[in-house]
Amino acid sequence: MKKEEVVNSSLEKMDLRSMDVGADNRARLKALFPSVFTESQNEKGEPIKVIDFEKLKAELGSFSNLFEARRERYGMDWPGKKDCMKLIQQPSLATLKPCREESVRFDDTENLFIEGDNLEVLKLLQKSYYGRVKMIYIDPPYNTGKEFIYPDNYSETLDTYLAYAGLADDKGRKFSTNTPNEGRFHTKWLNMMYPRLYLARNLLREDGVMFISIDDGEVSNLRKLCDEIFGEENFLAMFIWKSRKFTDARSSRNISTDHEYILAYSRNNTVSLVGRPRDESKYSNPDNDPRGPWMSRSMLGLATQDQRPNLHYSITDPDTEVIYDPPETTGWRYAQDRMHKLIEQNRILFPKTPKGRPREKKFRSDIINEFTSFPTIIDKIHTSHGTAVVRDIFGAQIFDFPKPSELIKQIVQQTTGNMDCVLDFFSGSCSTAHAVLDLNKEDAGHRKFIMVQLPEPCDEKSEAFKAGYKTIADIGKERIRRVIQKIEGERATKVKKAEGMLPGMAEELPDIDLGFKVLKLDKSNFKIWGGGIADSSKEEIARQLELHIDHIDSNATQEDILFELLLKAGFMPTEKVEKRELAGKTLFSMAEGALLICLENEITPELINAVAEAEPSQFICLDRGFQGNDQLKANAVQTFAARNQRRDKAEQIFFRTV
Repeated sequence: MKKEEVVNSSLEKMDLRSMDVGADNRARLKALFPSVFTESQNEKGEPIKVIDFEKLKAELGSFSNLFEARRERYGMDWPGKKDCMKLIQQPSLATLKPCREESVRFDDTENLFIEGDNLEVLKLLQKSYYGRVKMIYIDPPYNTGKEFIYPDNYSETLDTYLAYAGLADDKGRKFSTNTPNEGRFHTKWLNMMYPRLYLARNLLREDGVMFISIDDGEVSNLRKLCDEIFGEENFLAMFIWKSRKFTDARSSRNISTDHEYILAYSRNNTVSLVGRPRDESKYSNPDNDPRGPWMSRSMLGLATQDQRPNLHYSITDPDTEVIYDPPETTGWRYAQDRMHKLIEQNRILFPKTPKGRPREKKFRSDIINEFTSFPTIIDKIHTSHGTAVVRDIFGAQIFDFPKPSELIKQIVQQTTGNMDCVLDFFSGSCSTAHAVLDLNKEDAGHRKFIMVQLPEPCDEKSEAFKAGYKTIADIGKERIRRVIQKIEGERATKVKKAEGMLPGMAEELPDIDLGFKVLKLDKSNFKIWGGGIADSSKEEIARQLELHIDHIDSNATQEDILFELLLKAGFMPTEKVEKRELAGKTLFSMAEGALLICLENEITPELINAVAEAEPSQFICLDRGFQGNDQLKANAVQTFAARNQRRDKAEQIFFRTV
């Protein structure tokens, strides 16, 4: 075998695209049903594996016939749905560039604020956050005809964003609003939402939950959409949030719409919320009952005498012999034999007068569950609360109708534990980040947040623009900074107050994450071959080849490159990065040495041997580091291959170049 063949057969080139969702789904299917994959040829005559769908149906116990194939089926459809699926499976060639100057505690935090089009960002997060997010909350555009709507041009999503954000030459690609008089009013909204929800579901853990705020305009479509993506068996609830505190007197139809909805779906149907703590004030022990505190509760049932005749009977007070009958419309809660046992156990409270009604003595010790169910009607927190909080933070009304952080905090509290990750990819003014920070402050939690927001321009006439905020993303970042500053101020006050106190008397301040990394969506730091050679002119092919002699963007910083490789190798961009010296070269070590990256322009045999001895899971270096020395590259491949022969499959070292 020639040396070039050794290299080509063993050396893995770094894939600079986001996760290929279609390929991932096919791999999962192949693991379950390998027999349904059969050999075929692509357009170039090359052998490929394709799915035999008739075999797959047979594997699933479905044996279709011609009539079955023509039968109409229940489901949701709209123009552009097929294009949505193509868009989902089209990998992103973008990257997320670090922005230290806009961050807080960049090197120590695990919180993220990502500025960019959330569709591209969700694609980029697939490798590193697949199945790792515990809770997602979003407050997407309600499609009222006034809000900002994302583009539905499937062929140039990244280019559209780069032009919009001023990161590329504007070629007429624009994001726009969606007006009700357009023929595709609902369709455009569905085309915007479907791929984002699909990709978001991938990020949820098996016990993960997604919450989506919406109003009457699209709630029916959103529920059908989520039934399809999550499965209707994974519908948790449709919460009704009383968003308006006072009646709307402006309504032309004299109807005040005082509520919005929050749809909740889980990754699987075993998920439940925490619930609300029981009201312990209801329990007391005025008669010193040895069984402990108790509360008085009604014993009336819900069935008429015709419905449940066994629950309609008389009971007698054993002390006074007064007889009590239940109302004809309700009956008692218990059947007669159970009622007699409760009377014998002195668990029935008989009234002092015959006109009263017996009640049950319910002991606190009998209650196994410490929590009661979380109600689907959420009251006492209104939009006005969210507005007041933002006004208090900024000293001006710089954001319209923000969701109250207290509302989101309730949801986070119901679904997350100490170390969980919360995602909001329509983050707006960052009420969700505010909620996570406040909750961590209260219970010493280490929850992490990921906020994603488009740099949507603020109206030049708005209070936000006058205050110096050019985009909605700027408002969100500044809100997080100010919330962090407020918490830090509170902690400093407590520390000062504790000065001079005896040991153990001062309040212990928990160690919480008061920082966030800012990352910004941008084109890749590498010049990626665009493909399509058959359709390209000779001049275009020559230009592409010339670009790829040195395929690294000359404007890219070392940290830009590092973050792109980290993300596309499947590691979180919050991983702690440490510099490490090996064989006289500087390497970057992540995840306690699981990933080693070398950005040096010269690779040496000594470095290859040192990396092999370190035994990382992955080693990535620049292809130009071999400086055209195929012999060195072949030897490097053989060094890692020899090392891998002595290791289990799960412990192989993956050697990649870029």
